[in-house]
Amino acid sequence: MAGRRSGSPVVALVLLLVVLTGCGGRSAADPAVADVQRLLDRRAAAVLDHDERAYARTGTAPDLARLHHVPLADWSYRVTGLRRTGGTATADAELRYRLAGYDRAPVTVGRTLRLSRDADGRWSVDTDRPAKKSAQQLWDQGAVRVVRGDHSLVLGVGQSGRSLRDYAELADRAVPAVSRAWGTDWGRQVVVLVPESLEGMAGLLGSSASSYRGIAAVTTGETGAPARAPADRVIVNPDAFSLLGGPGEQVVVTHETTHVATRRNTTAATPLWLSEGYADWVGYRTTDRTPREAAPELARAVTRGQAPTGLPDDKDFGFTGDASRLAHAYESGWTACRLIADRWGDARLADFYRAVGEHRKREGAVEEAMREVLGTTPEEFTGLWREYLREQFG
Repeated sequence: MAGRRSGSPVVALVLLLVVLTGCGGRSAADPAVADVQRLLDRRAAAVLDHDERAYARTGTAPDLARLHHVPLADWSYRVTGLRRTGGTATADAELRYRLAGYDRAPVTVGRTLRLSRDADGRWSVDTDRPAKKSAQQLWDQGAVRVVRGDHSLVLGVGQSGRSLRDYAELADRAVPAVSRAWGTDWGRQVVVLVPESLEGMAGLLGSSASSYRGIAAVTTGETGAPARAPADRVIVNPDAFSLLGGPGEQVVVTHETTHVATRRNTTAATPLWLSEGYADWVGYRTTDRTPREAAPELARAVTRGQAPTGLPDDKDFGFTGDASRLAHAYESGWTACRLIADRWGDARLADFYRAVGEHRKREGAVEEAMREVLGTTPEEFTGLWREYLREQFG
């Protein structure tokens, strides 16, 4: 170590042995690591070139045909660990890929690859699967079909071309609708993933199916992400989505597209009543649904004299909770944003959203934004909102 004199020869020898040996007595500079990295480099090049012969020489699993239609700009592996047992090995790796024209930076996911070595010492890939605690990628679930829209890229497994074109049409209508409300300072395009079932959706999210039962779609992405962050993904639950009907489908896709547009301005300071309420407000903005039709749970509560006393907390938006409570939370957020738009104007609502997101922490963010943008306080606003509910539903 820098700045220290060497110790006794025995200590130095022990340290040298620690450096030179790894688990199981193998050299820390195991040449197999470099061999596997070169193998995966060739495999990545074959994926990008759609070269089935070159890919087959690196191993055949999974079938390269699953990726044939996926527009890839980048695809690479980085070996992060290797465990060998005789002629087999398990490699931990980071897969980095980028969808051409949509991802501003590579998406990075963990993979676990099992390999075997032939009599000539050449390694090949036997399996390539999500690492532990990593979500599946769409091609892990089967051959990917792709449809391009004017503002959208839709990738599906187990879906017909007609079905995917329907999703693209919904997304293509959603993008300009969101821009009219939020502005054009975002990518103005959306990537939609449509698995075959609820279970497929859960696999893409690395969660259990029960967590998303009844949820038509979700958007993945890093809140407060920089401009160079990878594109968000709108992930559809086809089981629930099919029950919505035309107008409901459009509301959901526009809602999720709003999350894509507002991602950079959504931070730890943004409460869910605002982020989800604003997305619902944009989704319902061009429909002819009445407040009672759009917020039936909240309308019933107000009619029964059980109007909420305050805006919902983040925990009220948990997918694993009571469905009625979840609907109540979403409808509360929507009506709060609708109140702001009705009283202060659409542009001021967007300004308020951005002002809240400019804060690094939740504490004080809503209070300051309400004071500076709306000229009110949370207490006054809550009172206005409760009166607004009585006007709409009483």
